[in-house]
Amino acid sequence: MSESQADSLRPRVLLVDDEENILNSLRRLLRGQPYDLVMANGGAQALQLFEAQPFDLVVSDARMPGMDGATLLAEIHRRSPQCMSILLTGYADIQTIITAINEGQIYRYLSKPWNDDELLLAIRQALAFQFAERERERLQQLTQEQNTQLAALNESLEMRVQARTAELQQTADMLDLAYDELRRSYVLSTEVFSLLVNQRLPREKQTNQQIIAIIRAMASEMSMPEDQARDLSMAAALYNIGKLSLPDSILVSPADLMHSKDRELYRRYPAQSESVLMALEPLHDAAKLIRHHQERWDGSGFPDHLRGTDIPLGSRMLKLAVDFVELQCGLVLERRLNRDEALLFIGKYSGRLYDPDLIERFVHICVAVMPDITLGDPLVRPVDTRQLVPGMVLARNLHADNGMLLLNEGKVLSELLIRKLVAFEGIESASYTLFVRDPETAALQVAKE
Repeated sequence: MSESQADSLRPRVLLVDDEENILNSLRRLLRGQPYDLVMANGGAQALQLFEAQPFDLVVSDARMPGMDGATLLAEIHRRSPQCMSILLTGYADIQTIITAINEGQIYRYLSKPWNDDELLLAIRQALAFQFAERERERLQQLTQEQNTQLAALNESLEMRVQARTAELQQTADMLDLAYDELRRSYVLSTEVFSLLVNQRLPREKQTNQQIIAIIRAMASEMSMPEDQARDLSMAAALYNIGKLSLPDSILVSPADLMHSKDRELYRRYPAQSESVLMALEPLHDAAKLIRHHQERWDGSGFPDHLRGTDIPLGSRMLKLAVDFVELQCGLVLERRLNRDEALLFIGKYSGRLYDPDLIERFVHICVAVMPDITLGDPLVRPVDTRQLVPGMVLARNLHADNGMLLLNEGKVLSELLIRKLVAFEGIESASYTLFVRDPETAALQVAKE
């Protein structure tokens, strides 16, 4: 291939921003990449450049005078649906995002200031996605041409027909591989996008990766079909995308402590998440699972008050995983539960909040995914204060409902201490679950050590 031919095949990327320093930053970052760069200082100039020459990808700022990024990308999509687009913005404006996705068919949404590696990866994936789409169309066109040729062959050309049939089968296999790769790229993209959602949250309240791990383990344990498992994995990655529109005060608050106005805003996020994703056809089924993941088994959930098996199975599974992780992050109750307390909470509300047929399998999976959970230790069991006997050894720290540490792990319970715990429960109108080892098993473990 000649040098001029190679240059003609290089992707062309149009960068649009009304701030010159931003364009300069992008130029420096993207210098030396295997694609050609063209700059535009606004929507009008971008459309003039787009009219004069084709582009493979447009990276546009969202907020610009005259014509905003969402309007620009919508117009570019109307003129050239094959052109990929990435939206950059420093504002968490959910309506802008929805408009850009629905009308501009954007490939990615990145917040400013961007992470250099993330932006480079997004551009590389967008161009790779476009190349795969064009290759798929080329292969489809090739298949159509071959089918036309097959229809014209004479019956006397049986050997040629057999050879052509073999070639068509090979082409079909290539198409299947291309489609599989596209499906995998959507799963990967959703997980990458989930990291953007986490940027709105403190590190200790970032839940997506843990929920993805649990959901994948559940899907594997239940031998779910590949397409259903893929949809459920994408739902786990993007279940809280609708929370991007919430104020920070609601975003990090325990759901059970919200006042009525905040609770009303909070309860909109599953439906908002669905709305954002419905413009992307491969995410339709995942979006439906997200819409219903806050429904409750007894019908008291939201947004549609579904009950029992009317709730999609994937949504019931996602509800378990989300609550298990968010209980430990302090996003449900005022006090953060440890892992064992979270499992006990879920077991307590079996048949009310959760599908009772999933509970036992879910606990088994959580023990496997999180091997340090105390309930995985056969020598440890949960008891209430009325079941305590002198000599038992506390296996986990005991906290009051307000978070205060009452007893340290390893404490040997005496008769006097047990009476004080019972009296304290009565004063506080509380009920505590303790994780203990019996005297015999505790002594046996010490002897082994």
